[in-house]
Amino acid sequence: MEKLKVHKISLFSGIMLALNSLIGSGWLFGAGTAAKVAGPAAIISWILGAVIIISIAITYVELGAMFPESGGMSRYAQYSHGQLLGFIAAWANWISLITLVPMEAVASVQYMSSWPWSWANWTHHFLSHGNVTAQGMWVVVLFMLIFTLINFWSVKLMTRFTNLISIFKIVLPTLTIVMLLVSGFHPGNFGHSAATFMPYGSRSIFEAAAVSGIIMSYDAFQTIINMGGEMVNPRKNIVRGVLISMIITAVIYIMLQVAFIGAVDPALLAKNGWHGVNFTSPFADIAILLGMNWLAILLYMDAFVSPFGTGVAFVATASRALAAMTHTKHLPQWLGRLARRYMIPRFAMVTDFILAVILVNTFRNWSLLATVITGSTLIAYLTGPVTVTALRRMRPDLKRPFAPHYMSWLAPVAFVLASLAIYWTMWPTTIQVIVVIALGLPIYLYYEVRYQHSKWGQQLKSSAWLIAYMVFISLVSYAGSTGFGGRDWIQYPWDFVLIIICSLGFYWWGVHSHLPEMDPIAEEVNARVKL
Repeated sequence: MEKLKVHKISLFSGIMLALNSLIGSGWLFGAGTAAKVAGPAAIISWILGAVIIISIAITYVELGAMFPESGGMSRYAQYSHGQLLGFIAAWANWISLITLVPMEAVASVQYMSSWPWSWANWTHHFLSHGNVTAQGMWVVVLFMLIFTLINFWSVKLMTRFTNLISIFKIVLPTLTIVMLLVSGFHPGNFGHSAATFMPYGSRSIFEAAAVSGIIMSYDAFQTIINMGGEMVNPRKNIVRGVLISMIITAVIYIMLQVAFIGAVDPALLAKNGWHGVNFTSPFADIAILLGMNWLAILLYMDAFVSPFGTGVAFVATASRALAAMTHTKHLPQWLGRLARRYMIPRFAMVTDFILAVILVNTFRNWSLLATVITGSTLIAYLTGPVTVTALRRMRPDLKRPFAPHYMSWLAPVAFVLASLAIYWTMWPTTIQVIVVIALGLPIYLYYEVRYQHSKWGQQLKSSAWLIAYMVFISLVSYAGSTGFGGRDWIQYPWDFVLIIICSLGFYWWGVHSHLPEMDPIAEEVNARVKL
């Protein structure tokens, strides 16, 4: 039997692992989709997305440094508010993780569908009007199966595969930025006034942040938080790892957007405007138009490399997230069973694969899958700002290696920003995501009533704020402005004002709904922290 070597992850390795997860298909499609929605103002969308996710990430950094354990992000809400809230947060996060896997496969198939070579005409039927066809779906499922099998057979195989492509995933976006800036940059594309820089109004900036995969592209900061228990000097390196990887990613994505906007042919813009910029494979198509066929070939290669690397990484993350959810005994225990030789949750992996196939048949294009991920992730992340403040109220004596004074105002700001971003995912996606999250509740109730018999009244009291919040955001999304898919009963920007005011109320309710005593498991984990 092969022995598992326990080794600590250095700061550099942690950053590289995070970058490998952060730089996936978002860079291949995000800039093109965002420019189509918001024009040059898409640059602000990327900055806004970074601000939203970094503000949320800082609340989780405090929690991660307090409780350095593997898979910690699925447990923090449970420590302060009990098992029901912990389950809802973990379930929502798991939904986003299993949706990431088909999204990466769809990204590869979408780039395949625009291969310019005559021998590859058979791939052109993989996509129709932006949606994956029945033919393309077979290839998507095949890719997801390969992602799963790379994880299924060996942790070592998965790790070597991931490490092999990390450098390539950082170098190629950087090369693309440089070549587009040097070869075909048109400063006039950025406009000469506020109106031409923002051709579709300020609302389009917020829409682009959610529906173009921008917020989703920054989502993988949780890689470092979830590895907290395995890092060298977690007290300092969790903070450093999250901030360094997020800043590097933000710079790459913002510069890719600048390069893309500058590279579009002004004649195309004069004819159709930014809404008419509709590249199937954005950067590869532009490289071909600029005569850089060698760059286009590299980009078509990366359309396999980046999504494959991220897809393989998230099969591992999603299966472990599902297996971890069995620890509270609210899911079938066989889902958490580990294969003896490699300690891999194979049953969870197979379950994730089946559900991913169902999801990709429901949401058949990259942008829609990215929006589903954004919505489910942000609902899970709402618990971070609430939990960090509730724990400060409950147990000010806990060891806190990272405890910034500004958390008192950052936590409510992060909660409000997350609420606005959920709204930006647009009706009906908002209600579809919330229904998928709500599907977890009957499963939880079944196991709770049959096996647990815990203090149900206290659990409901501590979780009512998030359940009520999901009803509230669904109603506002339906009644909100037409720009976000609503009925226009609440017009822009009054829909934003309503969400900001009510979100602060839900935040206050959540903070004051904590348990009388912190979960004893949290006490044990915090006791291991070295200050």
